[in-house]
Amino acid sequence: MIIIVGLGNIGPAYRYTYHNIGFMVVDKLAQKLSIDFSKEKYKAVIGEGSYNGDKVILAKPTTFMNNSGEAVALLKKKYKDARIIVAVDDIDLPKFKLRYRENGKAGTHNGLRSIVSYIGEDFERVRVGIGRDESMDLADYVLSNIKQEDRALFDNAIENAANMIMEKMT
Repeated sequence: MIIIVGLGNIGPAYRYTYHNIGFMVVDKLAQKLSIDFSKEKYKAVIGEGSYNGDKVILAKPTTFMNNSGEAVALLKKKYKDARIIVAVDDIDLPKFKLRYRENGKAGTHNGLRSIVSYIGEDFERVRVGIGRDESMDLADYVLSNIKQEDRALFDNAIENAANMIMEKMT
């Protein structure tokens, strides 16, 4: 079993923000795998399906970014032996760059810090670079809408991140 968690913030005000890239990656996976987000449990909106014979759960925590670990811990408690992959934005990577890690530190990301505080560092992550805007406060930047001129490139990065996860699932 594989649980893929996209990090972001629930609600229409956050839908197209940099900090919701993880949700966008999981939404793209849902589209590719024909999985509907049909349930709300484990403090997340979830969809269930399969890929290459493995059961797959896609999850978008409803706890808001900084408390994402609550939802991941509940999912891990329910599905003890599940492999966990987290999709997340990363200000420390240049825009549109992807990075995969099997485990490791949380870095500067509060959502990853929350997960690490609940379950430790033993989970995979796919990071999508969002860069930094030095003219803005960090919180204001990550919660701002993706710039129109960058949307097509971010759509491509999100597609590539979803493909990367599918490759890692095989």
